[in-house]
Amino acid sequence: MSIFRRPDYKSEATLFIQDLKAAKPELEAQQLAGRALLWDKKVDRAAWSEYREAEVAQKPYVYQTNAD
Repeated sequence: MSIFRRPDYKSEATLFIQDLKAAKPELEAQQLAGRALLWDKKVDRAAWSEYREAEVAQKPYVYQTNAD
């Protein structure tokens, strides 16, 4: 054991989350379900590349009209 070793510190936030997960074991599954609902989606690479190819380049100053 090193003389410089500090006792294990856990913040109040960490303790709160650990207690919450112990009290509600289904919480992590609910979090994963919520994430899958909005974020974990299959990406259609062909459609995405077509979308990128169809983009129109933006003018340097978007508020300038073509008043030539």
